[in-house]
Amino acid sequence: MSSPSAASPHTFHIPVMGTGFTVDTPVKVARWGISSVVSLVDDVLIEQMRRSLSAEHGEPCEPIDDHAEDARARRITEYLDLLDRLVSRQIARVRAAAFETGSDIVRYFEMLPPSPLRDLYGRMLNASGAARDRMQATLREAVVPGAIDVNIMTKLDRDRDRRGQPLPVHGSDALSALRGFMRSGLRSSVVLSAGMNRRLFTYMASFTDLLPDERGELRKRIILKVSDFRSALVQGKLLAKLGLHVSEFRVESGLNCGGHAFGGKGQLLGPILAEFRRERDNLADILHTLRRQALTALGHDAAGEPPPMRLTVQGGLGEHEEHELLRRVYDVDGTGWGSAFLLVPEVVNIDDASLARLEAAGERDIELSEASPLGVPFWSLRTSASETARLRRIALERPGSRCPKGYLVSNTEFTDQPICTASRAFQRRKLEQIGTADLTAPERREQQDAVLVKACICHDLAGGATGPRGIDPEARTAVCCGPNTAYFTRRATLQEMVDHIYGRVRLPLAADRPHMLLKELSLHVARLREDVRRWTSEPQDDLARSIAECSANLRDGVEHYRALASELVAGRREAFQERLEALQQEIAALVPPAVARGQLSYSRDGRSA
Repeated sequence: MSSPSAASPHTFHIPVMGTGFTVDTPVKVARWGISSVVSLVDDVLIEQMRRSLSAEHGEPCEPIDDHAEDARARRITEYLDLLDRLVSRQIARVRAAAFETGSDIVRYFEMLPPSPLRDLYGRMLNASGAARDRMQATLREAVVPGAIDVNIMTKLDRDRDRRGQPLPVHGSDALSALRGFMRSGLRSSVVLSAGMNRRLFTYMASFTDLLPDERGELRKRIILKVSDFRSALVQGKLLAKLGLHVSEFRVESGLNCGGHAFGGKGQLLGPILAEFRRERDNLADILHTLRRQALTALGHDAAGEPPPMRLTVQGGLGEHEEHELLRRVYDVDGTGWGSAFLLVPEVVNIDDASLARLEAAGERDIELSEASPLGVPFWSLRTSASETARLRRIALERPGSRCPKGYLVSNTEFTDQPICTASRAFQRRKLEQIGTADLTAPERREQQDAVLVKACICHDLAGGATGPRGIDPEARTAVCCGPNTAYFTRRATLQEMVDHIYGRVRLPLAADRPHMLLKELSLHVARLREDVRRWTSEPQDDLARSIAECSANLRDGVEHYRALASELVAGRREAFQERLEALQQEIAALVPPAVARGQLSYSRDGRSA
């Protein structure tokens, strides 16, 4: 039985977090109508989890060996179908439960946000006799699971296996992950993140479940995670020209998020969402026209209304007021709450030690580092077991990791086959090279630090799942929490977190927690400060232009937020405006006027021309 395609009754979702934190979250939350996202990066973990969950729930499980034909796709299909079966059984039990205190069906409706369905539940509680029975029957039919969505990082797309052998046609990581999802019985969405992959886009068009059936419906849908409107337009048009519909644009803050951070040029969430609000209908019309032309060429009936196109946003949410502000002011259909749920052990996989470290973490314990072998800034917990193990290996003069999975291999500086920059094999060779180079002591130390900072994230991000389940008792968990996690001071239950999101209760937050939009602005200011520092020590035209563009975008964002302040509740408005003015002054003081005006020019040696 496949999960139905009915929309979630909730106005929030739980985004993908690492590889292991949300790998089985649907089994924990989908029965309550809450949608969540499973990463498809690590098929080794997925196979381990399939075996563990199958044993736990009495399901048959035929192991799929690493080198079996199409092993990655098959593992993913089997695992997703297992999740689907387990959730379907849970939903059947919820629907069959009695409407009595503490039952599953009562919990289902009590977690809902204000809505007509929640109102019907309230009326049922006060009804009696035949009217009560009719309302209960209607409510039972309305129980639907949250979506079991999947995430594909489009840039992780190896063409060779762990032995260095070329993979077959359509056998690359991203394509085989897509194939695994498409062959599953799920009726849900694939979330595409980390940019554009034309080969993947083209391959998607070969699957009929992403194209309309005879009723014009889609069995499977596409969610595009984007950083700004231009990205949505460019990628949306490419997909539309293949006959593919983007069912949801999921806007994520460039810096105020967990995991990899794609900061952009000072583009802030508020102005980005304002552009979506202005251009949303136009975007839908453009994409519908292109898609209709493509479908006609493919022989599909392209008449009728286009499928709906949702807009959601995620990155740094921490309070009910922020959730409501984004929905009210920018007309988003929903929000994503990620890092906050790392403190809800009912929902994610996290070992007790990592959870305790998160509870104790302050702002300085969560850093935007260069740890990722992808070369993209990466948010991580400095006190994590993975980070502690990395520093211990360095102290023992054995830096680098074993690289047991190899999903991030990309470097061929010393080897014919790509290896990972976090691996022991790479770091040993690179440090030897630096040691014999003609460098000053500070230059040598800087280059060594740039090598040693790389961490094994594709294996260690699974530790929260593999450690507690006994799959890998020696796991050293990496925690990819966003900066917002520092403001949540204790663990919470699922009910508490849902009630916090909807404003029914208020979880304790750090007193100095800034508004999510101002936190993002301050992160961009910090990045601008670092760019100005680099420019001061080594002036370059490209960097000067980047600083000028970034500062201009930040100034525009400040003006946007100054107008937005009137939408905030009294009492918070004044603090918001005060912090906004302070950040504006900091931006003005940071950027030299000539650079801000774009009037400087430098020759190749960095001197003023």
